[in-house]
Amino acid sequence: MKPISNTLAGLVILIMTLGGSAAMGAITASLDRDRVALGDTLRLTIIATENEKLKDADLSNLTENFEIIGRSTNSSTSIVNGRMSQTRKVIIDLMPRRVGNLDVPSIRAGKNSTQSMRIQVSPASAIPAGEQTVVFDVEVNQDSVYVQGQVILTLRVQQSIGLDGRSISELKLDNAFVKPLEQHSFQRNIDGRPWRVDEVRYAIFPEQSGTLEIPAQVFSGRISRGRQSVFDLGGSGQLLRRNSKPLSINVLPKPSSFTADTWLPAQNLTLQENWSTEPNELRVGESTTRTIQILGEGLQGAQLPPILFTPIDGLKYYPDQPQISEQEVADGLVGIRQDSAAVVPVRSGSYLIPEIRIPWWNTQTEQLEYAVLPEREINVAAAEITNLTTEPALPAAPIDIAATPLATPLPSWLERSVWKLVSAVSLLGWALTLAYLWRVRRSKTPNKPSAPDTSVEKQIFKQLLAACRDNNAAQTRGAIVTWTGTLYPKAAAVSLEEVARQFTDEELTREINTLNTCLYSANQNNWSGTGLADCLRRLRRASGNGNIGVTEQIRLYPKEI
Repeated sequence: MKPISNTLAGLVILIMTLGGSAAMGAITASLDRDRVALGDTLRLTIIATENEKLKDADLSNLTENFEIIGRSTNSSTSIVNGRMSQTRKVIIDLMPRRVGNLDVPSIRAGKNSTQSMRIQVSPASAIPAGEQTVVFDVEVNQDSVYVQGQVILTLRVQQSIGLDGRSISELKLDNAFVKPLEQHSFQRNIDGRPWRVDEVRYAIFPEQSGTLEIPAQVFSGRISRGRQSVFDLGGSGQLLRRNSKPLSINVLPKPSSFTADTWLPAQNLTLQENWSTEPNELRVGESTTRTIQILGEGLQGAQLPPILFTPIDGLKYYPDQPQISEQEVADGLVGIRQDSAAVVPVRSGSYLIPEIRIPWWNTQTEQLEYAVLPEREINVAAAEITNLTTEPALPAAPIDIAATPLATPLPSWLERSVWKLVSAVSLLGWALTLAYLWRVRRSKTPNKPSAPDTSVEKQIFKQLLAACRDNNAAQTRGAIVTWTGTLYPKAAAVSLEEVARQFTDEELTREINTLNTCLYSANQNNWSGTGLADCLRRLRRASGNGNIGVTEQIRLYPKEI
């Protein structure tokens, strides 16, 4: 009967899983771009989780503003922790019918519907001059940018003929950090003539004020001519090369009116807070995790400052390692930094959590603004005391010795054999334990930095060197703590003293002591970061990170649509 009961239990779990899936259907929609030209195509992707039937989705509202060019579907099923989930996807290629701001309406499937979206449609692109069949051009979204601000560079290939082996030269810039963005590919109709368009985009962050020169880039490809015979492997068509024009960008210095330690030129900066447990429900000795997230539009994650949790008498903080990342949106990058700390109250009472205020420079309005997390008061109750009631002990039952049978003694020869066997097993156990301890001791190695995320480590190290170059003691303090965390992710430092202990380098310890003394002095302008920067470069080379940041050449259009 046991196999049958197991089978029934499995069927019950499967039915419950499928029933839960049916009750949690949802659909979402997204566009690959929010700005197009008249005659361009754009891609609408609708994703349904669980059992929503996308084939019944009503697309009639789309035809008012768009022409539906093509449609494809796919689906996938996965089981995680015994729960089955199904994902269905519909991909729709659209072409706008007119110029202006057009709405992509909400699309309903079953009982759920997507959110509405809006795109900006500009006039149709100009016809390439002459009889050109391949056009390669370049543009930036702005001619001037603040130092460490974001500018978007777009390399665009337009072709009306088939090409093989297409590639674009690697973008290399001095005194700027370059972040490749997602490539866009679409179709463009100009006077009834179809063109294939591929866009390669970069987010560029200049690191010095002045003029940033973007050299001409090179596109190459071969004209597809088809195979002449079964022995023709192709790839021998006429070679085409196109050069883009060089560009110059004016990099503005930090405004003198911005006096904060961390320079943040952004389109928007916001603070978000989350508690794992409502803090007003805490009792003494219990814990909750406070998580603060900074979102910076037009910034790298490494540019965002760390959140320093202010010590409060009666509350203990245990900071966790920060999480730093970027998210790509239509306008470039959104830098994300998340700092968390476990909060444990040691006394009951009322506590005032101070506000967090981060100054930043609005590149749209050219003004100083503040991202603010307001202060809040929390009340901690006393620890709950549990009253334990003790049951009276029952008297032990009397033992009748006379009625209890005695164990039969073993023969003397068998007793000696048993003890010899027990002694041998114990000796073997000790030998195995000593061998294991010896092997573990030999295998132990000094605490070396683990392999960091090269892109994040490179960004943070550049910010650290920039802070040293500007002799900014406060900004250097936060940057060196964050950079050390990328090298030692399992034992992230939270203070300069811990940084010094991580590296155990005498020269670095002296430089950190000098920095610490300056931070706690009345005048921080006397500190020079040259010595610290030289020391950090040496340590970084010694840790094997000297080749961090080498990027591969970007191949245009790596896979078919």
